[in-house]
Amino acid sequence: MPQKKDGRLKRAGVSSFNKPKRTPKHKTKSHIVVAKEGNKIKTIRFGQQGVSTAGKPKKGESAKQKARRKSFKARHGKNISKGKMSAAYWANKVKW
Repeated sequence: MPQKKDGRLKRAGVSSFNKPKRTPKHKTKSHIVVAKEGNKIKTIRFGQQGVSTAGKPKKGESAKQKARRKSFKARHGKNISKGKMSAAYWANKVKW
């Protein structure tokens, strides 16, 4: 018997669980993800809209960008370590 798709996926506009998507029209948050861990499911919006984050580390990256990345990870380290059910985890993975 085929498994019924969860309504939260359609509402969020994502194709499957744990697949973040950009939300350019959202007022404050830049991304959305429907996180699933075991049998827990949660819709998470994360990232500040309109802010250019550091992105992935690049060769020859400026000291300012390195400092921004380091500060973010230090400030949110405890929340990032909570795993897939926290916004900080997704912001770290997608934006930093």
